[in-house]
Amino acid sequence: MLSQYFGTDMYWDSMFQSFQDQFENLDKHTQWGIDFLERYSKFVKERLEIEQTYAKQLRNLVKKYCPKRSKDDEPRFSSCVSFYSILNELNDYAGQREVVAEEMGHKVYGELMRYSQDLKSERKQHLQEGRKAQQYLDQCWKQMDNSKKKFERECKEAEKSQINYDRLDNDINATKSEVEKAKSQLYMRTHSADESKNEYAAQLQNFNGEQWKHFNVAIPQIFKNLQDMDERRTVKLGETYRSFADVERRVVPIISKCLEGMVTAAKAVDQRKDSAIVVESFKSGFEPPGDYPFEDYSQNLSRTGSDNTISTPKNEGGVKPDPKHSISKTAKNKLWLFGKKPKAPSLEDFSHLPPEQRRKRLQARIDELSKELQKEVDQRDALNKMKDVYEKNPQMGDPQSLQPKISETMCNMEKLRSEIHKNEVGLPSQAPWSPSQREEGRGMEGSLHSTSGDMHGMDILPASVLLSRHCRLYLIMHFLCNLYFVLSHSLNAQFIDYNDLIQANVV
Repeated sequence: MLSQYFGTDMYWDSMFQSFQDQFENLDKHTQWGIDFLERYSKFVKERLEIEQTYAKQLRNLVKKYCPKRSKDDEPRFSSCVSFYSILNELNDYAGQREVVAEEMGHKVYGELMRYSQDLKSERKQHLQEGRKAQQYLDQCWKQMDNSKKKFERECKEAEKSQINYDRLDNDINATKSEVEKAKSQLYMRTHSADESKNEYAAQLQNFNGEQWKHFNVAIPQIFKNLQDMDERRTVKLGETYRSFADVERRVVPIISKCLEGMVTAAKAVDQRKDSAIVVESFKSGFEPPGDYPFEDYSQNLSRTGSDNTISTPKNEGGVKPDPKHSISKTAKNKLWLFGKKPKAPSLEDFSHLPPEQRRKRLQARIDELSKELQKEVDQRDALNKMKDVYEKNPQMGDPQSLQPKISETMCNMEKLRSEIHKNEVGLPSQAPWSPSQREEGRGMEGSLHSTSGDMHGMDILPASVLLSRHCRLYLIMHFLCNLYFVLSHSLNAQFIDYNDLIQANVV
């Protein structure tokens, strides 16, 4: 009779357990979504730290290879200028990497961290609403279950009272008072059962209503909110992925310009220009060395007319090498073009430098002094004009007050003129070969040609004599001297590029 009221216990238990499992699954899924969002945030943070470190190392690298230098240390070679241009472009490139790191930190990482906090708060609120709804439904279930159990107890007591009343009513030995008492007890139990039945029915109706609201309104809405939250999280991840790429893409044009600047700097390297700078920087102006003189060691040997040998002309004072054409140990030290340059003291007149370099230094000093002299001249003219104005208009100032300044300016001008004259006197000639030296070379060539003619006028010597060692040596030296002066006229004007250096550094 009462089974219709209690046959759904197992159904309700399974239904609540299934709901509880799904709620826990949604709880785990939303927590996984937030964990994934935070993991991606950590990835972005590490990426921007790499960008910051990379940019810092690039700037340190540029600073290391491009230190501060004075005006005299400015690069002149195109290869050096191009290298410093590449360093500047690399510094700009490092700046763009810093921009990437800053944009990632602000637009990606910062946005993800703020959104993660908001997502945690929203998820916590939805889960609390779901738990509250579940707790309220559980409370309604307990009230209904208690009323059901009370109704069950009252019904069992009423059945006992009914059995007791029927037994006493059929017993002939039972007194009337016992029967009336059993009847009254049955009426009371039946009335209590009816009240419990009405209460259970009301609680059951209330529970069914709340359960319908729970599963058809409250829980679907909570699940819908969790679904919307998770979808917004997914959309936010997609937006940050795009922002992550856009940050890199926005600096690509500027980075491309930096790379183009490096390519342009590479194309600006000019080997001819660098070689010309080397030649201009190290051109010394030294004269090329003269020929070694012939030293005859056979003069002290006794000769007889029957030997039929060539007798070389004797020099009364002995053969002395020409100091102009001899290379001393001191002169050899000046051949430092491709060797180690000897250290020399720094002198005011630059006498320690080669002629060409000395001329350049003196000319640069003359130009500098000329500029200073022009400033002093302009200042003197300005003071004279001011003095004329004061003389014409005494109310503007005393003309005599400018006289000390004018005298000082004139004194400075005299000092500068003296310095300029001093440097101009010490200024060497730019041409490495003077006309007198060229004439001297031609005279030496003529004398050797006349000696060659005398040789041709001699009698023919026997073959045995010509094969002697001294005779062969003399003929070889005579041939080389003639060959040198024949070639010197054709090659004298063709020393260019590094040959100028060889000619200029030989004494």
